[in-house]
Amino acid sequence: MKLSVEFPSVSYREGPAAVAGLARAIERIGYDHIDIFDHVVMGVPIEGRPRGPYNPAMPILEVSTLDTLSGGRVRLGVGVGWQESEYEALGERYRTRGARMDEAIRLLRAYWTDAEVSFTSAHYPTVSMAMEPKPPQGGRLPLWIGGYSEAAFRRVGRLGDGWLASRVTDAADARQAIEAIHRHAEAAGRDPGAIGLQSMVAPPPRDAAGKTFYADHDAVVARVAALKAMGFGWVALNATAIFQAGARSVAAMTEQLATLHDRLRAEIG
Repeated sequence: MKLSVEFPSVSYREGPAAVAGLARAIERIGYDHIDIFDHVVMGVPIEGRPRGPYNPAMPILEVSTLDTLSGGRVRLGVGVGWQESEYEALGERYRTRGARMDEAIRLLRAYWTDAEVSFTSAHYPTVSMAMEPKPPQGGRLPLWIGGYSEAAFRRVGRLGDGWLASRVTDAADARQAIEAIHRHAEAAGRDPGAIGLQSMVAPPPRDAAGKTFYADHDAVVARVAALKAMGFGWVALNATAIFQAGARSVAAMTEQLATLHDRLRAEIG
C-alpha cells in the first residue's frame, strides 16, 4: 500500500522553516508522497453562492511545477473543481470547465514532450509555442485526475494515469466508480490495470463529530484496510483533518503522522 499525506497548509502559521521541516519529516518518516491542494482564489459565502466544503479563510499554499527541483518526483493531480465563484473571478465559464480540462491535459502533455507545440483547440489554440525546461519525466510525468461523476470517470479512463478519490463511501460505491473508469479506458484502447487508484482516508470534517476521526487511530487503520480491500493501491492521510482533530502544531502533526505510519505499515503493509 502506498501512503501519501495531504499536506496541511495551516503549517505556514509557524513560518517557512516549519513548512519545509514538516515536508522533510513526512519523507523521513517513510511516506511515499505528499499531496498539496491548490486554489487560485476562494469565494466567501454570500447569498446565492453555495457554501463550500471548508472555510474560505483556510490557507492554501500555491505550488507550481516542482519536477525539475525535485529531480523528477512530481505527480500532478488535476480536477475541474466545485467553486463557480472562482471561475467567475478568473473570467471563465464554469459550465465549460470539463471540456477545457480535457484540452488542457492534452496540451500539457504536448508541452512536456514536444520542442514546438501547435495545438488545435476550441479553448487553447496554440501556434508554434515552446516550453523549457521540460520536466525530467517529460510526457511520462504522472497526471492523476480527481472527481466523482461520470464525466470524471471518463476523463480518468481516457486521459489519466490514476484516479484521486475523496468521496468513496463503501465497497459497492468504489466498485461502481472503478468499473466505470475501466470501461472508459477500454473504450479508449488503454490498459485499465495501468490506471492507479488513490482514495483520501477522510476529508476535512464538516461537523463536530467528524473532527474526532483522526484522533481514533483504530478507525484510521480500519478505514485504510477497507480501502485496500476495495482495490485502492494508494491512500492519503489528511493532515489538515489531523490538525482539526487536536494536533494543533507542526510538532504534534508530525508525531501523529509518525505513529499512524508505523501502525499502517505494520498492520496493512
